[in-house]
Amino acid sequence: MFRSETPPPPGNLEVAEPPPSESPTVAQLKGDIDSGRTGDKVPHLDVGAAMLGTCEEAGGAPPTPQQVKLARANEAASPRVRAAADPHGQRAWTLPLFLGIVGTIGAVLVAGVWAIH
Repeated sequence: MFRSETPPPPGNLEVAEPPPSESPTVAQLKGDIDSGRTGDKVPHLDVGAAMLGTCEEAGGAPPTPQQVKLARANEAASPRVRAAADPHGQRAWTLPLFLGIVGTIGAVLVAGVWAIH
């Protein structure tokens, strides 16, 4: 039985980070994204209707290996950014802290408006 956070197959498959390459492909760029190397998503397979780069190829201008290499370099997140993403919820205190700060600010504003009137 799946927990509600566990995506159904094939989204539950973890993806290994693609190796560096002198002439990378868009599949390697997608692998970077799916493996969590870019730091903007949980490292699991993301099933898409059309693979990355399909529109460019259909338009007659597929990305060159140099463009893909530049995209891989620009999209790579530092280890610090990856750790800060906290995709697996290791820091459960952040949401209560955020809500507490927002609530305190709201209470101070309401008290200030009430005191003025």
